[in-house]
Amino acid sequence: MRKRILSILFYFIMFFCFLLQCTLFKRLSFGGISPNLLIITTTSIGFMRGEKPGLLAGFVSGLFVDIFFGDVIGLYAMLYMYIGFLNGKFSKIFYPEDLKLPLALITLSDLSFGMVCYIVLFLLRGRLNFPYFFFRIILPETVYTLVMGIVLYPILLTLYKRLNIDEDRSETEFV
Repeated sequence: MRKRILSILFYFIMFFCFLLQCTLFKRLSFGGISPNLLIITTTSIGFMRGEKPGLLAGFVSGLFVDIFFGDVIGLYAMLYMYIGFLNGKFSKIFYPEDLKLPLALITLSDLSFGMVCYIVLFLLRGRLNFPYFFFRIILPETVYTLVMGIVLYPILLTLYKRLNIDEDRSETEFV
């Protein structure tokens, strides 16, 4: 029962982060760059809960972006799915006290997301100005996402620990 509540709560948080990303953080953008909160939530869910929840969280996040902003349905869903799944591989070394690995994963996820978006959306269309795209879009978005990850990841971790502690308590009471 607690796992279902945790899943529903994380999906609600993903939707809330999507709304924040599309509304408030578009206003708080620096030079047209806003943080990718869906990368933070997808990476965190994958890292904390494993491959399958990360994959599903990535699919839902990507589907939000595809439906509201994508030219083709499925591109962002696939990218976010891979990000959630690959971050879920690191759940075996998940230590709640360690903040360095999750922030490194958030950074690498956003960098790889930006690189794949450049390749698919720009390079294949003949726009070959990679240094401009990297230093003006990918790198600033990654830094902004990392700063927001420093704020948002502890909130997600606290929520995960509280619900996980309640789940552990209910299991021990049952035995």
